Amino acid sequence: MQEVIYQMTGALGLVFIILGNLMIYRAAKIRRRYVYPLLIAGGICLEIYSIYIGDMIFIILQGIFILAAIFGLIKINEKWIRKNLK
Repeated sequence: MQEVIYQMTGALGLVFIILGNLMIYRAAKIRRRYVYPLLIAGGICLEIYSIYIGDMIFIILQGIFILAAIFGLIKINEKWIRKNLK
């Protein structure tokens, strides 16, 4: 039973990342609101699954992916703040 939960978490993470990548070229407002949070959530789900299976390379890769998605969210929020404070 526990194995199925981790597999479903990994599958959900994959779906989140696919949806985020399909919407990556949308307007900045959509990227800020949906794309980067989907990428971060998907990365976290896959990180949980990779910790469960114990694959160190995948754990490191997902950690870097999550950091890159967080960085993208921070950058797009900075642009939005600068644009709206003028």
